[in-house]
Amino acid sequence: MSENPKKFRLDRTAFHARNASQQVNYGKEYQNLTWQERMQIHKYLNSIAYGYDMDNPPRMDRTAFRTKSRK
Repeated sequence: MSENPKKFRLDRTAFHARNASQQVNYGKEYQNLTWQERMQIHKYLNSIAYGYDMDNPPRMDRTAFRTKSRK
């Protein structure tokens, strides 16, 4: 399921220093979205930030991790 690229936008140059009261109001527009809609936004922004296709994300490199049983 591919999202419309114009629906979301990641501006890497945008940064605004906010105080605590401004920060509280910052996320209000996202509070009306369902958790599924917020997850779609998250997936899209991650794909842009890390440079991968949203429909074909890279697999986790499991060789970097090791498991062993605890006694």
